[in-house]
Amino acid sequence: MDKAPVNLKEHETRAQAVLDDAAWAYFSGGAADEITLRQNLQAWQDIALAPRVLQSLNHSHTRVELLGREWPTPLLVAPMAHQRWAHPDGETAMAVAAAAQGAGMVLSHQTSTPLQTVARLVRDEVGRGPLWFQLYGQTDHGAQAELLAQIESAGFEAIVLTVDAPVQGVRDRERRLGSRLPLPEYARAVHGQPQPPADNAGLCAGLANQAPTWNDVARLQAATRLPVLLKGVSHPLDARQAMRLNVPGLIVGNHGGRTLDTLPPSARLLPRVAEAVQGDAALLVDGGIRRGTDVFKALALGANAVLVGRPCLYGLAHAGAQGVAHVLRLLRDELEACMALCGCATPADITADHLAPH
Repeated sequence: MDKAPVNLKEHETRAQAVLDDAAWAYFSGGAADEITLRQNLQAWQDIALAPRVLQSLNHSHTRVELLGREWPTPLLVAPMAHQRWAHPDGETAMAVAAAAQGAGMVLSHQTSTPLQTVARLVRDEVGRGPLWFQLYGQTDHGAQAELLAQIESAGFEAIVLTVDAPVQGVRDRERRLGSRLPLPEYARAVHGQPQPPADNAGLCAGLANQAPTWNDVARLQAATRLPVLLKGVSHPLDARQAMRLNVPGLIVGNHGGRTLDTLPPSARLLPRVAEAVQGDAALLVDGGIRRGTDVFKALALGANAVLVGRPCLYGLAHAGAQGVAHVLRLLRDELEACMALCGCATPADITADHLAPH
């Protein structure tokens, strides 16, 4: 890659140059006026650092513990649908690049590459990050059981249930394209998707009737031997309910600003959920991470790791696996520099004391 981008914004610029208008609207857009989408980025920038000096940096590393295992970095690729629309290599390139950089991979339920193919490429890689599968709730329990069996046998290590998107958000950019996105056939989801409701009575033409509930969380826990994390938790009361169900991990966020506009940015949601969880579960955050300093701030606010979505997609779009790897390498290098400059030898050393009073 000649004259490689020096930051994630430059990767985004290159991606926009190669994606068509429809793909760009889908991958980069947010809900309604995109207030949450913009604030997700700005909120991390508004947090000031408070570095410590003259601290020992011997035996430094970026390793973190999640779900009882140690991993090389606190970075995971967020689940994103239809990645072959961005690049022909799609999820295979994303997974290989993440593994090469010691980052985790959360494969989307709406993957355009079979889950078995993705898992087979990276599950035996030494030095990779977590390999998790993101799931949308399904009313067809038989189909869900079949998919769970495939996920388990393929080697995935956890289920990530998305709980904040029972219906699709109102996205103006996509609505301007008409009633249906021109998704290419080769980029369509290859695994079973929720079926449209037979009865259109109720909110959103009956789709709301299929919204998952806490009972569905308990049912899913009983149906799989894998740990079940919840993605999209933003309210402390929901976090406490998850703890009562012994959920081992939560992902704080607002669906990248794609579902409900004017929801607070992830950086502001995280401290309240962290206070509710009280360290009783793994805590990750998703939304707006664009710098290694953002990763540092997330850990200081109580997260154990972060998910990175659109930047990895942008790297994929214009440069395939190499682009994804470069995005993750930039974040890791910036995180290491930030840790050293703030006097933190390991992620465990990062605390709220490293943030300046707001």
